[in-house]
Amino acid sequence: MTIPLVVGVDGSEASLQAVDWAAEEAFRHGVPLHLLHAAAGESEASDVIATAALRAGQRASAVRLSSEVVPEEPASALVDQGRNAFALVLGSRGLGDLAGMLLGGVSLAVAARADCPVVVVRGAAEHRQARFGRVVVGVEEGEGSGTAVRFACREARVRRCPLVAVHTWSGRPGRHTVPPPPNWYVPEAPRRPPAQVLDDALREAADASGEPVVTRRVIEGPARRALLDAASEADLLVVGARRRQGHMGLQLGLVNHALLHHAPCPVAVVPQI
Repeated sequence: MTIPLVVGVDGSEASLQAVDWAAEEAFRHGVPLHLLHAAAGESEASDVIATAALRAGQRASAVRLSSEVVPEEPASALVDQGRNAFALVLGSRGLGDLAGMLLGGVSLAVAARADCPVVVVRGAAEHRQARFGRVVVGVEEGEGSGTAVRFACREARVRRCPLVAVHTWSGRPGRHTVPPPPNWYVPEAPRRPPAQVLDDALREAADASGEPVVTRRVIEGPARRALLDAASEADLLVVGARRRQGHMGLQLGLVNHALLHHAPCPVAVVPQI
């Protein structure tokens, strides 16, 4: 049985935009779509689910659809569902969020705790409706980006669009500012050149199903700015998240927080495996 793509719904316009996006995503990948509403009031919940199901059917009538209402706190319910989901899809804000908030509390909590990819649907209609024909992935030094790059490659393949892979770096301080090491010091392995970091990540993500056309961008400067600039002409921005050592959840970090709050297009946070 194919695991479903799960979308959280609460009746807000942002969650209905997430349903639109999720229905099209489920159709692209040929997976079922599951609507999840966490609430205590059954009468209200049935209206929320009915409206969301109607929207999903209008977007992708061929997608197998199911729904569920659970009397739980939304973030916990979604994280539980994510343990057996293709991905979780959420709106950028919910009904309970304060006016002026850039990102809803539930969306942020789920993105930081889920075991599967989490997509926060945000941005103008042109970004949500795949009008740019481009997927962007952020690649960092180390092992945190491997799963994210594979996810981004798969998204670019099913959308039949190019992939833009972005790696940023910053110069190190001059050697004269660093004291000489003690005699017992064991030097770290030299850092790879930035272009090699990007090439290695893309090579490791390659598989036999055919890779998308990839544009490589190696940029000296802040990752936040480079990724937001690249996302300005993208349908999806993909970033990785490392597991916390000895703790539950993920290390979203300042860059991922900034992207979840400010990106002009949907953002996928992909946990490291």
